[in-house]
Amino acid sequence: MLLSNTNSHHAISDVSAIDSPALLVFPEIVDDNIDKALEMVNGHGTLLRPHVKTVKCEEVIRMAIKKGIERFKCSTIAEAELLGISGAKDVLLCYQLSEVKAKRFSALRKKYTRIRFSSLVDNRETATMLSDFFQESPLEVYIDVNVGMDRTGIKTSKVLQLVKEIDGLSGLVVNGLHVYDGHIHNPDIAIRKRKSEAIFSEISTLRKEMEFHLGKEPVLIIGGSPSFPIYAEKERVECSPGTIFFWDAGYGSSFAELPFIPAATILTRIVSIVDKWTLCFDLGTKATASDPPQPRVDILGLDGGKIVDQYEEHLIVSVPDASQFRVGEPFLAIPYHICPTVNLYEELTVIQQGAVTKTWKVLARDRKITI
Repeated sequence: MLLSNTNSHHAISDVSAIDSPALLVFPEIVDDNIDKALEMVNGHGTLLRPHVKTVKCEEVIRMAIKKGIERFKCSTIAEAELLGISGAKDVLLCYQLSEVKAKRFSALRKKYTRIRFSSLVDNRETATMLSDFFQESPLEVYIDVNVGMDRTGIKTSKVLQLVKEIDGLSGLVVNGLHVYDGHIHNPDIAIRKRKSEAIFSEISTLRKEMEFHLGKEPVLIIGGSPSFPIYAEKERVECSPGTIFFWDAGYGSSFAELPFIPAATILTRIVSIVDKWTLCFDLGTKATASDPPQPRVDILGLDGGKIVDQYEEHLIVSVPDASQFRVGEPFLAIPYHICPTVNLYEELTVIQQGAVTKTWKVLARDRKITI
């Protein structure tokens, strides 16, 4: 069955053998997105440390490594293990370890001894616990800094005191600062830039104070996808966008100046024509991220369509004239939030040159791979 109601980026010759809903990935677009990200980094000691929470699969990580990216960021032990499997050289688990996670992380370090692993701390008590646990092989850590996200991290004004308190712990090595600014997502690039510059100025002052105490320049890992182009122009920083690999309709509509293209789409079909103005698709909350408000997907080629409601396995859409459609007709939908959408699928269906070629396992959707 020819899929004709799409665009030039996501052309597919035949979807008749693909059950829906299915998450399709276009490696050529992924490859191009990685190239665009690398082009944005200024090269003056600044590099990419992309987050793999979006992709969760070995093949995309290996694509990045092939292009010279060696350092990565992740959020779970499973993602860290996936990076080990994929051949990464430097892995930051951007999460503060509990005692249970410390045991798993220790096992991971012992399994992949060639990899430089690190994690985060934001308080003395956790740092002391980790130091005691990693006495035999000190753990590299970054101070997690709260610059306004108010999710994790320590306020900038308290960082230096924490560094002084934990720098002498024999089971830890303080590497630098981790700064996530997920609260900065204004569509206006001028506003985004002003807020990011203010954060960078404050962190730069802190970095100099830390350097005086540590006797070395602290590594600075900073930003997400929305602020990535601002920090990419700085010197000696590590930028950590994640959505850039697959992109999505949410970031695409909010940050139109960024050059990335959605590389993952959901194949969906009309399963019922409810009345003269209403269609039902097999695209429920179990097939796409449900954290954004509606619309949660952009259905390509459905001109005039408006999402009315969504259930676990169904999406209700109103259209000007339902008679123009037929039950079983396939469409592609671009998610508004791709990261949790990927986590809903066991595998990605790979589309190359308009045809299905293989599948990629979403290995790190599981909380545990082997460790």
